[in-house]
Amino acid sequence: MRILGIDPGSARIGFGLIERKRGDLSLVEVGVIEIPKGSASERLLALGREFGTMLERTKPDTIGIERIFFAKNAKTAIGVAEARGLIAHCSLEYLRKNGSKTGSAEIFECTPQEAKVAVTNWGGADKKAVARMVSLILKAGTLAVLDDATDALAIAICAANRTRSLS
Repeated sequence: MRILGIDPGSARIGFGLIERKRGDLSLVEVGVIEIPKGSASERLLALGREFGTMLERTKPDTIGIERIFFAKNAKTAIGVAEARGLIAHCSLEYLRKNGSKTGSAEIFECTPQEAKVAVTNWGGADKKAVARMVSLILKAGTLAVLDDATDALAIAICAANRTRSLS
């Protein structure tokens, strides 16, 4: 089963694709989608295109998306919420069109704290601890990627834990 984790943001979107075979998790692909400067409409249009291309390339069986839990300012929260809504829509459309090995076209949502617990057993873990544990769980060595990408992998691991009984 291929599980895609998404860490939505207003300037960049972290993504991490993992695969579960016989209970073992492994890294398939990890990266960041940079959202270009421009009007809100232009940015969402570009994000939709890039995200759709990434879905077609990675072919996930299920998708986990970070739930917005806290924001320091309203402007940032609105931008992240808009991007997250578009990502959720594109994800659901993709799963409905291509099927899902979980048996339903639903996305799995988790808060940042739930993702941290899934990889470190502590919801207050810092970014370095999350990155270190993601690398260990996936046996991927040191990952030279942005925090958005390692957070996305933690979300994928959280979704994998939730879907374990479904595969």
